[in-house]
Amino acid sequence: MIALLAVALITLLASIVPGPDFAMVTRNSYLHGRRAGLLAALGIALGVQVHVFYTMFGVGLIIASAPALFTVIKTVGAVYLIVIGWKTWSNRAGLVIDLHGGASVPRHTILLNGFLTNALNPKTTLFVISTYTQVVQPGTPLSVQFGYGLCMSAIHLTWFALVAIFFSQASFRLRMVKHQRTLDRLIGTLLMALGVLLACANMDKL
Repeated sequence: MIALLAVALITLLASIVPGPDFAMVTRNSYLHGRRAGLLAALGIALGVQVHVFYTMFGVGLIIASAPALFTVIKTVGAVYLIVIGWKTWSNRAGLVIDLHGGASVPRHTILLNGFLTNALNPKTTLFVISTYTQVVQPGTPLSVQFGYGLCMSAIHLTWFALVAIFFSQASFRLRMVKHQRTLDRLIGTLLMALGVLLACANMDKL
């Protein structure tokens, strides 16, 4: 249960940070309405599963062949959370959302764009790997590992569905972007704190 809560918290924090996924959902919500934003959110949630599947396969191989290396990778993953936390905290670049090209777009195209935005994002690759290596242990059943992945997708879907609902309404547009600096500092601090706690726990096991 603790591991699942850790996955949920880290995933939620990483999802809230404005980035390509956020821009994709916001843009489609602006231009094409709530349904388009929800489709983009669904595509992003499906894209997460791409990272989950190859991470599960790779982590399983490492646990079976080199347990000591796995412990080192766990520590590196925790340090990576600290790094992305610092980058989030110190971010000074505002999110730019392209609002041109408002012509009607087929639903399957929006879904595919959301999927590719997440599936091809190298930052999501590192995030999923670093998170999985913190909670997966030798002997963790595949069903539990799949559960972690479904949790990640569910949180992405829920968060970005909320983004689509709010940003398809004029009164909420750009509110989050206006307060991006404060949001970056808060989330960055939490990610760094989680990373430090996990890194200390992993160092004790080396």
